[in-house]
Amino acid sequence: MRGMIVLPLGLLLSGCIVGTAVDVVTLPVKAASKTVDVLTTSQSEADEKRGREIRKQEEREGKARRKAEREERRRTKRDDD
Repeated sequence: MRGMIVLPLGLLLSGCIVGTAVDVVTLPVKAASKTVDVLTTSQSEADEKRGREIRKQEEREGKARRKAEREERRRTKRDDD
């Protein structure tokens, strides 16, 4: 009876130990790959960043253009009055 309890318990613990050993062995590899990923920029990330910069620049230019048009209308309106 006692052997029936010890055997499954031993199998469960050995799986736990193996899982822990795998985690310990793969931890440096995961840490190194994460570091490389953080330090490098993929081409798609660079493209996305450039796209954001272009859109922000276009927004600034559009805002400046609308402001200039508004000022021009105000000047024209003042001149007509």
